[in-house]
This record gives sequence, C-alpha cells and structure tokens, in this order.
Amino acid sequence: MLKPKISIIGCGNVGVRCAYALIIRGLARQLALIDKDTKRTEGEAMDLAHGAPFVSPVEIFAGSYPDTADSDIVIITAGAKQKPGQSRVELIKDNAGIFKQIIPEVVKYSPKAILLIVSNPVDVLSYIAYKISGKPAGEVIGSGTVLDSARLRNQLAKHCRVDAHNIHAYILGEHGDSEFPVWSKAMIGGMLFQDYCPLCNKSNACNYEKVLEGIFTEVRDSAYKIIEKKGETSYGIGLAVARITQAILHDENAILPVSTLVGGYFGINDVYLSLPAVINKDGVRELLKIGLNEKEANALKTSAAFVKKVLTDSGI
Repeated sequence: MLKPKISIIGCGNVGVRCAYALIIRGLARQLALIDKDTKRTEGEAMDLAHGAPFVSPVEIFAGSYPDTADSDIVIITAGAKQKPGQSRVELIKDNAGIFKQIIPEVVKYSPKAILLIVSNPVDVLSYIAYKISGKPAGEVIGSGTVLDSARLRNQLAKHCRVDAHNIHAYILGEHGDSEFPVWSKAMIGGMLFQDYCPLCNKSNACNYEKVLEGIFTEVRDSAYKIIEKKGETSYGIGLAVARITQAILHDENAILPVSTLVGGYFGINDVYLSLPAVINKDGVRELLKIGLNEKEANALKTSAAFVKKVLTDSGI
C-alpha cells in the first residue's frame, strides 16, 4: 500500500478544496475520496488525477468506506451545508446524526488513523467524534481556529503593511461567534502589539485599540460575508487543513490552534475548544496553557459554557 494514505469523507466544495491543497503540497501518496454522491466524486477524482504530471506522485480514487482502510489520516468534511445567515451551531442536530453513521465506519477500517474534523459546528462535532470513536482525545482533532487565526494575521498584516508570516496572533475558544483574539500575546516581528502600536508611524492618526477591535470583528464575521457572496467558504479551510495535515505527517511538533479536549485550564473540563496545541504524528501532543489576561480568560470560559450548552441542549 502507498503511504501516507489520506481519506476524505465528504467531497463537496470543502472536501475537494482540501484534496486539492493536499495534492499541491505533495502530502498524500494515496488519496481516497468518499461521498454519498458517488458519480460526482468519481468525476472529482478523475479531474484531480489528471494533474499527475504537475505534482508529486499520488494515487487518487473515489470509493466507499472499505477503500479507506489503513488510512493515516481521515479528514471529515461531511455534513449539512451552512446556509446564508445560519449560524454554525444551528447545524448541530443534522450533523450529529450524520456523524453517528460515519465515525463507526471510519474507525472500523482505520482504527489507528488520526481523525481531523472539519464539519461545523467543529467543536461540538469533534467532541461527538471523540465520544463515538472511543479513541484517545489527542487522535481526534478539530480544525478549530486555525483558519480564523490566519484571517486575523492576514488582516493585521494588511493594516501594518508587513508580510503575514511576521505576524503571530491567535483567535481561540469556539470556532464561531464566541471566539476571541488574544491581543495580550499578539506579536509583530518579535514585538508585542501593545508595545508596537504606540510607536508605529501611524500612531498619531490611529486609535489602535479601536482599529484592532474592528479587525477582529471583520475576521469573526468574514465567514458569514463570504457565504453571503459565494455560498460557502472552502479555499481558506482547504489550506488550513493541509497545514494541520502536514504537521501530523511530518511529525513537526508545530503549534497550531486546533480544537481539542480541554481539561483543567481555567477550570474548564470535558469540552473541545481551540487552544495552541503541539501537533505531531500522534495528533495533539500537548496543549500550551498560555497565560491569558482577565478579559481573555473570561472570554474562554464564555466559549466553553456556550459549547457545553449546545451539547446539553442537543442531548449529547
């Protein structure tokens, strides 16, 4: 069998963008695409495979659950599509039912695979996948706020007119409306924003605290705006998933704000939220329990309470 093997469950726009990003980055040697719309998925596999002369060698095929056997990573994007104006949490009941069908099949054929959950609401569904799968929490990862944090870095880079690679900033908590920026730890070129902004050449004309809050609001609401304009978000999350996958397959020990099980952090337990986590071949090696100021700690607790309420209200 060709390795590494990656399977994607759910090959709508998000799943296919994930597949494309994985292929472009040369991360898979074998890629299995699984979706209830078998005809369309076969077409997607053919279309992607025709780029073989331009990418690293990879075998791409459409199939069913038995074809996912012995995967190293199973990426799950399946679920009901988010509609314009619909919150991520409103998707919960439909997608929970879908996961109850998917997860046992995935674990049956790939018991050692890392499960990477992308479907929304991702924190709730990652927790459900963890419970259904019976796997260690570190092997069930949600894509979390990796994309949200990338959006924040992009917007900060545009405002400051620097390369986004030189911005280090996190959005943590729920991947959704209760997420929050960690301004107390945000950095530009090795300098905290709280130290940089007063010294910036724009400082005389820029109320930086107001500007930063406006940037966060833009980031938090960007998915809704994209969905309103084009019906779905897919390219950004495809790249985010490829980044997480790379960290796993390359055993990088990279630090990414994925959604994972939280225990004993600011009194929060038994819920999936995004926090900086060390990612390697085993999944989540550990959470970095970074210091948060009082406002940020309260925001994290609010996120945790919100996600737990959704789980409770859904009977999970």
